[in-house]
Amino acid sequence: MEYDVKDLSLAEEGLKRIEWASADMPVLAQIRERFSKEKPFKGMRISACLHVTTETANLMITLKEGGAQVYLTASNPLSTQDDVAAALVKYFGIPVFAIRGEDRETYYKHLRAVIQKEPHIVIDDGADLITTLHKEYPHIAQKVLGGMEETTTGVIRLRAMAREGVLKFPVIAVNDAYTKHMFDNRYGTGQSTIDGILRATNRLLAGSYFVVAGYGWCGKGVAMRARGMGAIVIVTEVDPIKALEARMDGHLVMPMSEAAKLGDFFVTVTGNIHVIREEHFRVMKDGAIVANAGHFNVEIDIPALEKLAKKKRRIRPHVDEYTLPDGRRIYVLAEGRLVNLAAAEGHPASVMDMSFSNQALCAEYIKENHDKLENKVYKVPEEIDRTVASLKLKALNIQIDELTEEQKKYLSSWEMGT
Repeated sequence: MEYDVKDLSLAEEGLKRIEWASADMPVLAQIRERFSKEKPFKGMRISACLHVTTETANLMITLKEGGAQVYLTASNPLSTQDDVAAALVKYFGIPVFAIRGEDRETYYKHLRAVIQKEPHIVIDDGADLITTLHKEYPHIAQKVLGGMEETTTGVIRLRAMAREGVLKFPVIAVNDAYTKHMFDNRYGTGQSTIDGILRATNRLLAGSYFVVAGYGWCGKGVAMRARGMGAIVIVTEVDPIKALEARMDGHLVMPMSEAAKLGDFFVTVTGNIHVIREEHFRVMKDGAIVANAGHFNVEIDIPALEKLAKKKRRIRPHVDEYTLPDGRRIYVLAEGRLVNLAAAEGHPASVMDMSFSNQALCAEYIKENHDKLENKVYKVPEEIDRTVASLKLKALNIQIDELTEEQKKYLSSWEMGT
């Protein structure tokens, strides 16, 4: 079997961690049980570009149980858990191409490795797999039945491809499922981002000024958790509606040019480029801590900071200290990459349970409906979203009400009046 991981001797430890995550992923377990019996992906190849974590491992195992030949590569060089990668290869026979800290050249070599398997379905996180597939392997892209995208950043890129008429197969925006963005983005990103910052710095959040750039679902989650830890949260936004929402939620709202002067901690969660840049570094206080929880490391203009700084050193694992000419020090966490995955373990398994259940069911939907779909980006079918929510409630032993026949009639007709 072809694969490229750091060290297969790490596999036993990875297996234990995969099992630990599995215990908190009951929805995916229910889907896996059905897939194991029905084998919906028999004879199919699925290539995935995702964070190689314990939760992702359970998705890969589920798809393989469904009959697929699965291939996995990393969507972020600093998020790979080498023991998990080794366990997938050794104990589950799943080819993995991912090494923590791999350079850009290796990252793209690994992307190409899973593309060259000529997948029927692709699963992406950030759209690097799909864009590389289109740019370098159009003959393979032409044969792909469909794909899924996990992130806001990736969905933006894929919708741009669809608008320009270059997307060669349908893609389901798993990121936009209610059971994904309302839970994974808000609660998962919120908790894991704070976890990553605390592991990297061991600094106290209470009483600090905590700047959150972007107030989408991820930003809301980070702001909520920072406030819960006693921080004074400042939100920066470009969207007037989101800015107003942040204010109504009790946060301070101001431009980054003003927030930069106040912040003790900064977290970018926008999916955009150079959200924190040279003019902001120039006014930050000594000791400011800067992190990113958006998808790519471009949200923080690190090259600009490196030009400004007279000295740089690694002062702690995941903490780079930049000393400016006037002696002020700015600390960048995890090289500007996803701090929740690079400095911590990513989202808790219980929220990834819903996200990856959506992935599994959407893969099945693509397999069954690809011939009816156009080459554009689709929302997750409402039936799948509701199925995931219902399975999660069942796993939590929570029951809810059902509409009576009278209530159904009232909501669906005009005759009953008020």
